Amino acid sequence: MVATVLFDGVCNFCNGAVNFVIARDKAGYFKFAPLQSEIGEQLTVKHGIDPAKTDSIVLVEDDHAYVHSTAALKIARRLDRPWPIFYAVMIVPRPIRDVAYKLFAKYRYKLFGRQDACMIPTPDVRERFL
Repeated sequence: MVATVLFDGVCNFCNGAVNFVIARDKAGYFKFAPLQSEIGEQLTVKHGIDPAKTDSIVLVEDDHAYVHSTAALKIARRLDRPWPIFYAVMIVPRPIRDVAYKLFAKYRYKLFGRQDACMIPTPDVRERFL
């Protein structure tokens, strides 16, 4: 089984988060694609996700799409130790979790900047990108 992480390809924080996940996903469970890519657009349309309302991260797993804090926590659950411990935050009601997530997402460009184009994966991880 493989899951796909869609991310904002021009966001410096999001690109760093992808590299963070790659380094802690030694099993290679996750594949990656920018939201701005053709596959990103296809998956958001397929799952009825409005990119204007969800522009930072989407997890597509078992033909279900997860957004905002739920996506981030489900990703953490699959990473190498100690990161799965953060999945315990799922006990917090989603609306409360998502307030914090959306606030951070809103200011991520101001805090971390953005690029003019999507990241180009290095050859050693290129096969993990769709």
